[in-house]
Amino acid sequence: MDRAETPLYRVAVRALCDFTAREGDLDHRFTPSPSAREGIAGHALVTGRRGKSYEREIALSGRYRGLVVSGRADGFDPASNRLEEIKTHRGDLSRMAHNQRALHWAQVKVYGALLCAERGLESLTLALVYLDIASERETLLTEEASASELSAFFEAQCGRFLGWAEQEAQHRQARDTALAGLGFPHDTFRPGQRELAESVYKAAATRRCLLVQAPTGIGKTVATLFPMLKAMPRQGIDRLAFLTMKTPGRRLALDALARLGAADADSQETQLRLPLRVQELVARSKACEHPDKACHGDACPLAAGFYDRLPAARQAAVARGWLDREALREVALEHRVCPYYLGQEMAHWSDVCVGDVNHYFDASALLHGLAQANGWRQALLVDEAHNLVERARKMYSAELDQRALSRLHRQAPATLVKPLGRLVRQWQVLVREQGGGTDEGRPGQPAYRVLEELPGRFLGALQQAVAAITDYLAEHPGGADPVLQERLFEALAFMRLAESFGDHSLCDLTLYGRGRALLGLRNLVPADFLALRFTQAHSAVLFSATLSPPGYHRDLLGLPGDCVWRSIASPFHADQLEVRINRDISTRLRDRQVSLDPIVAELVGQYRSRPGLYLAFFSSFAYLESVTQRLAQRHPELPHWSQTRGMSEAERDAFLARFRAGGQGIGFAVLGGAFGEGIDLPGERLIGAFIATLGLPPFDAFSEALKARLDARFGCGDAYAYRIPGLIKVIQAAGRVIRGPQDRGTLVLMDDRFQQREVRKLLPEWWRMA
Repeated sequence: MDRAETPLYRVAVRALCDFTAREGDLDHRFTPSPSAREGIAGHALVTGRRGKSYEREIALSGRYRGLVVSGRADGFDPASNRLEEIKTHRGDLSRMAHNQRALHWAQVKVYGALLCAERGLESLTLALVYLDIASERETLLTEEASASELSAFFEAQCGRFLGWAEQEAQHRQARDTALAGLGFPHDTFRPGQRELAESVYKAAATRRCLLVQAPTGIGKTVATLFPMLKAMPRQGIDRLAFLTMKTPGRRLALDALARLGAADADSQETQLRLPLRVQELVARSKACEHPDKACHGDACPLAAGFYDRLPAARQAAVARGWLDREALREVALEHRVCPYYLGQEMAHWSDVCVGDVNHYFDASALLHGLAQANGWRQALLVDEAHNLVERARKMYSAELDQRALSRLHRQAPATLVKPLGRLVRQWQVLVREQGGGTDEGRPGQPAYRVLEELPGRFLGALQQAVAAITDYLAEHPGGADPVLQERLFEALAFMRLAESFGDHSLCDLTLYGRGRALLGLRNLVPADFLALRFTQAHSAVLFSATLSPPGYHRDLLGLPGDCVWRSIASPFHADQLEVRINRDISTRLRDRQVSLDPIVAELVGQYRSRPGLYLAFFSSFAYLESVTQRLAQRHPELPHWSQTRGMSEAERDAFLARFRAGGQGIGFAVLGGAFGEGIDLPGERLIGAFIATLGLPPFDAFSEALKARLDARFGCGDAYAYRIPGLIKVIQAAGRVIRGPQDRGTLVLMDDRFQQREVRKLLPEWWRMA
């Protein structure tokens, strides 16, 4: 091992072996594996059985021609001269995939080489210690190796990786040189763009979090990407993640990166392309080429020999550089490997990843895990960040269905009947304790209960059922009922959240009667889960047109105390948007029926005074349908079309296609749905909007429980549970009207509550109310 050369590249032992030692088929058949908590406990159990001289968690490092390799070996017993790599598992060890066992042997051999070099040992006993979590039984596999043999193995692995390391170092240098000289892709900045870009750059330079409200239409995507890319070389930022809420947001980010020079699809001069690797992260369900096949070499041709073909595919992918969904698929199929798992591999080597927010903020997020494992300085850009509160709540919530588990019990294999029966009985006890049936005050409606504490006996039965199902699936890998696996995943998610239950969440029970109830763990304050994610990022920029008031997002997302708030002034003027409040209309639930005629009169009056294309937003499909029926009865000549429940992508496209220059009519949509944000209808394609709601969440038992919890924690229950999230939806919908400096339009707010002081102060300052 060479200890003199200046380090060229640093790599962890696990990452080195993962790169060099895997071979053969991809095998992702579901086989239950221990959780992280169980793995830690298993390591402690094994090492606790060793003697007093046993050394644990030994930090080791070494060099090979400028390559620095480091890691922590699990344990070393000096008395027996045995180095151990400890792995936990469930079920029959012989069913472990070959490439997984090869990885384990490679790891212990590399650690052995590092230990021999550091301590001057002439030989070692290498041991793989497999601990069965269920039985706590150890299986010991050993191999004798001399220091020279281990050194040769270490050098061979490093040699296989070194060419890649040199390539990566050269790429990093070329990337940083190019980014340092990167220019803005347009001749001038739009109004507000320069201020936004400067704020983003300062956040990156000071390693701060930035919460920035910037108006629709100024070009936020390029104004955040450009400064963050410029900051990467100067601040030593390793990776950038551009995180979106919906698929169209990914496309906007990719288009902006292409304008910045990351793609050269229209040019034959490939040397002009910015040396920046860009990857679009796609969900497994959308990337899978053979959804009807199991994910292993015996069933799927793209899994067979995956690791044998991966090196060539990986090299082709980095040479391609631009890896949107189509490009990555093309590379994968050319090399006959799975596009999804090639994408998972390339996330290690891409400079910019564009994907959904769950890729960083979810409990098992890919990008967060890679950043922590590799010690990356990672920067975040979070688009449409006003949606992050609700998205994060869903990430850290879980639900169990009594009827689904009862059905599973009836259909279960014989060995699972007893533990599932115990769980079914505990369901019945829980329902009985909470009164069962429907709500006495609301006949025909389900009863809703907030539980003061977690149901301990039920969770005990659930844990026993999970253990039994897990053991069963470990003995029947790949051939188990997918419904059984699905119920297991739901139960595991529920139990993980139960372990961290606190005042950030509530446990509730919804009782439908006739043997059906839903038990939920609902996250209310994502801050307790997200705060660490923000502090672990080098810098995080959250941007949207609707992030006011900032305290709401700071509190509920757990943003750092030194998080900076910026509000970019709107480039639009009050004379571009006529804003009227119809004070004679109430859209409160009790007033819905009497509001129909006044709403129709407002729609028709505005349309006749200025014919063109309009959007009308309502609080629910039922309300929307009532208005459209009344409109069709009274004014059948007025063209209109409506959003419907569960619209397909093609149906959504057809809805938007009606908004073409020269067209006329009113499109009806639900506030907060697919057409309330993220759509661009400039100029004559949309000249006005009607909003017949404050967007408030339903006034029900859950919303009241949320209000009480937020009031207790932040003293802002009504605002945080109802008013702010509702008006964010209103402002987003209204933002569809004015998209550029030449646009002119009308906004009609149809509810008397819009004139209330606490409501008006949350509306944009540049709106002038008529």
